[in-house]
Amino acid sequence: MIYLVIALIVVPLFIFGASFYFYNVAIARAEKVFIQEDPDLQMTPELNQRVKSDQKWWDDQIFENWSLTSRDNLDLHGYYLPAKVATRQTVLLAHGYAGEASIMKEFARIYHEQYNMNILLPDARGHGKSEGKYIGFGWHERLDYLDWINQIIKTIGDDVEIILHGVSMGAATVMMTSGEPLPEQVKASIADCGYTSVKDELTYQMKRMYRLPAFPILNATSWLTKIRVGYSFSEASALNQVAKASVPILFIHGSDDAFVPTEMVNRLYRACTSEKQLLIIEGAAHGLANRTDPKLYQNKVRHFLDTYLN
Repeated sequence: MIYLVIALIVVPLFIFGASFYFYNVAIARAEKVFIQEDPDLQMTPELNQRVKSDQKWWDDQIFENWSLTSRDNLDLHGYYLPAKVATRQTVLLAHGYAGEASIMKEFARIYHEQYNMNILLPDARGHGKSEGKYIGFGWHERLDYLDWINQIIKTIGDDVEIILHGVSMGAATVMMTSGEPLPEQVKASIADCGYTSVKDELTYQMKRMYRLPAFPILNATSWLTKIRVGYSFSEASALNQVAKASVPILFIHGSDDAFVPTEMVNRLYRACTSEKQLLIIEGAAHGLANRTDPKLYQNKVRHFLDTYLN
């Protein structure tokens, strides 16, 4: 009997403590050392050289600083770079988890140098120069991106044509945004290695990183997240959002993605009810599809843009 009483006390306390631990690891704004050290997210020396080239390009640009007050009164920051030749075509880029706007520099360079588009790169809430004490995994960010879209229209004009392009959590952000009612100026979305839902992704990572089942710790962490910052892992679903999308979506994923499993993109593609295309880059790890096969990646993106932009 005594052991049962101890278990009834100890087990809930363990789950309660574990939920706070995983909240601080995954949701709270903090340096994510486990991301930097993850062997599945490392690049080869050749790929690192390409990063250095893109970094030099980024450092040479003179960005305009844009700001936005979110619906919950956070000061958000974005980097805007007008095209070299005047155009109404603008891409809104979304970076990944634990990063900031500059990690999208390879795509900023492509859109600016090759496609001659205006580019806007926000720091997501809880990242970079933007305020916020937590990471929304794309769910709260989708509302921020709706407001960035409206700011683009207000600044550039009603005849602007907008493309959304995100990688990893940024891909989840643009997919979640695409499921909302969008102004006609948004022409299409590109989602590179995004997850189906926060619940699915964290369930996968619990097993991959900690060798733990999702229940009951992930459920408790989701409950804590709902109380503290206003969303649950189940409701933060790109899968549900693409089922409501009205804009065309290009889904991209690497065949060797061990961080967001490739099977997720197949589920997303099947769930999407708008016009859609799918590209799997063979041999590409997480977030490295463009760097692994830039010719195939960029030709596909260009064809997609030519289809939906005037």
